[in-house]
Amino acid sequence: MLSGLAAPAFASGLVDDVNGIALDDKGKLLSFNGLVISDDGKVEKLLQPKDKRPERPTFRLDGKGRTLIPGMIDGHGHVMGLGLALLTLDLSDTRSLAEAQAKIRAYASENAGRKWIIGTGWNQELWGLGRFPTAAELDAAVADIPVWLERVDGHAGWANSAAMQAAGITAATKAPPGGRIESAGGKPSGVFVDAAKALIERVVPPPAPKDRDLAFAKAQDKLLSLGITAIADMGTTMDDWQTFRRSGDRGVLRVRIMAYAAGIDQMVAIAGPEPTPWLYDDRLRLTGVKLYLDGALGSRGAWLKADYSDAPGQRGLPLTGSTQLRNQMSRAAMDNFQVAIHAIGDQANAEVLDAIEELSGTYRGDRRWRIEHAQIVDPVDLPRFATHGTIASMQPVHEASDWRMALARMGEARLQGAYAWRTMLDNKVPLAFGSDVPVESANPFPGLAVAMTREDAKGEPFGGWMPQQRIRLEEALAAFTRGAAYAGFAEQRFGALAPGQQADFLLIDRDITLARPTEIRETQVLETWVGGQRAYVRR
Repeated sequence: MLSGLAAPAFASGLVDDVNGIALDDKGKLLSFNGLVISDDGKVEKLLQPKDKRPERPTFRLDGKGRTLIPGMIDGHGHVMGLGLALLTLDLSDTRSLAEAQAKIRAYASENAGRKWIIGTGWNQELWGLGRFPTAAELDAAVADIPVWLERVDGHAGWANSAAMQAAGITAATKAPPGGRIESAGGKPSGVFVDAAKALIERVVPPPAPKDRDLAFAKAQDKLLSLGITAIADMGTTMDDWQTFRRSGDRGVLRVRIMAYAAGIDQMVAIAGPEPTPWLYDDRLRLTGVKLYLDGALGSRGAWLKADYSDAPGQRGLPLTGSTQLRNQMSRAAMDNFQVAIHAIGDQANAEVLDAIEELSGTYRGDRRWRIEHAQIVDPVDLPRFATHGTIASMQPVHEASDWRMALARMGEARLQGAYAWRTMLDNKVPLAFGSDVPVESANPFPGLAVAMTREDAKGEPFGGWMPQQRIRLEEALAAFTRGAAYAGFAEQRFGALAPGQQADFLLIDRDITLARPTEIRETQVLETWVGGQRAYVRR
């Protein structure tokens, strides 16, 4: 039973009779069956069966033998992207163009009176199109009002003719540097890649503050229901930051957010001369800045060393010039902001590693340079991650979603350094796992399963794609907890069920140390606790 939660701001008490699973500071699994939480919501002690229990705890939770694990940390996600996706049209479950058109048509009918239809989640690879969709195909669903739909990875957008007209797009419109306008018959076909998205987005009405607050509330509820107690928010804008602050000011900020500003201007606007302090009892901090170097494989925007196998003459797009990248990294580092750089293609990863090599002589100390995604790396570049302690911030579920596409885009011979988790760990590279939500589900348990098997939800390919890169459960769990906390300079505050750390933990429906990976994938979160307080309970 659970009692006494209403009175204190922080629960002080005992969680007992649990199948406790945690990781020690060497990454080894340890077990316990009780947890003492101090009056400020931190771990006081892990208890073994023989240990004496507190005599008069403020509360006592009887775990009834259920499994307790540390709260999971998403090392790379987009909090407001998740929330706004939950409020707008979501095409991530569509498996054909016709199905998407039907869903768009139905959404427009159910939301009559809107000035724009906004949505996310489309993926032409899942539709089996073999090409991008067109404005004409979107017009067939909705033609009378502007429609703007972001691709699942956020690196391309699909506009109907009304949206292009509203933005003044014509055959004479040129793509900005780092962008591409897809064309057909000498005219824009309706898809805008990477920096070219801004041509449409500048006329899309922004969400109102009340909509942002609602979106964040939905995102937070979703994250907690999946066992995510902390997340690195990659690309925080001032509007996002103000939304988080309003939630904190009202006392309803429950999930922990390690924020990385969306570029230098947003970094300065939000934090000024240095990273912010931790706010709201370790629930919010502007830690660093997120920079982009290239796009994604799905839109052929990832920057490669050689041409795409399925698009001769294309190598992707560097979104930032070499000098500009180093200038932006220096601008952040000089004020002690952490630098996190999106790099997916092998040329992009090599370029970031070159920049880190050059700047590390000037900006010494514990910098924890981060490369976000680090998906396709030339094997000759893999050892370079360890040279300056560069963090590989990776998302296991991307491998399961993308391996077929990666083969089509590049061919197997050029993918020997792709999603190379085992090699990263063997090279002593700090590894942080996440989901890239809303590109993928924030659910960390499929991520654990993929890390262990390199198989997708259907068990394909049998035995795993490039199985030599599989890792063990305890290594994957570490990357989703201690590793993700370390990647955000938060390892002294949360990420481990260790004395003095925040009491962030989950009660789940199975013992993941005894379950097969297919069973781990299906794990259900029964309760989520943040700072010694219950934040979610499954109904």
